[in-house]
Amino acid sequence: MKMDTHLHLWDLTVSEYAWLPAGGPLHATFTAEQAKSELDSAGIDAAILVQAEDSEADTEFMLAQAGAHDWIAGVVGWIRLDEPATARGQLDRWQRDPAFRGVRHLVHDDPRDEFLELPAVRRSLAMLAERGLPFDVPDAWPRHLARTADLAAAVPDLTIVVDHLGKPPRDPAAFAAWLRTMREVAARPNTVAKVSGLQAEPFTVNAVRPAFEAALDLFGPDRLMYGGDWPMTVHFGGYGPAWQIYSVLLDELSEAERARVLSGTANAVYGVGERVR
Repeated sequence: MKMDTHLHLWDLTVSEYAWLPAGGPLHATFTAEQAKSELDSAGIDAAILVQAEDSEADTEFMLAQAGAHDWIAGVVGWIRLDEPATARGQLDRWQRDPAFRGVRHLVHDDPRDEFLELPAVRRSLAMLAERGLPFDVPDAWPRHLARTADLAAAVPDLTIVVDHLGKPPRDPAAFAAWLRTMREVAARPNTVAKVSGLQAEPFTVNAVRPAFEAALDLFGPDRLMYGGDWPMTVHFGGYGPAWQIYSVLLDELSEAERARVLSGTANAVYGVGERVR
């Protein structure tokens, strides 16, 4: 089983996705049919859809797609974390659908540097822990990565997923600072990370290798997951070229280690094993 734990779909008739650059190649509708074609070409069996907007409309859209396509293993949606009462109602609603497997908030787009430290947010995240739902943190470097380590310590029963390895920088000095902070995150046993979203110029095996090897050293394969981050990779040639870069690095692992990164960790974190056989 090869599972992509970080794939996006969006429909411009459903929601605004205000962060999309107008007129750019990402300012378009990306469908489940398009995604399936990309996954098939790369030999990927299943994928987890991840929210692209802090809205109920986006989560509803993804759950509908999961209901219509059996290759979609699960959905990481959104709830209003800074309003616990609202969050509880949303969780009650979303969890009626077996495809709902986790929560994410676009912290990098939120103007509040202290978002993950807000008492209301902590109460909502404690609810996730009680319900066995993981929390994805996107693009955490530099504003939120240290706060992610603090959150992991404060809510030890919450599984925290660091998307895109926190977006490690390429500059050597900044990379060293990222590594020190990521070490603090990885020291918390309730954290895992996605090898995903590492595209930047140049997007090559050698350019990605330092972050990949650091993550492997810090988390080990049992706490790492592969994510393709399509269609964000359109700028860099699309799904296939990105997968080729990651697959070179993954092929250097043992068979058991590779299986963990490509499906085992995802099954443990999101509980999607029974949805895809």
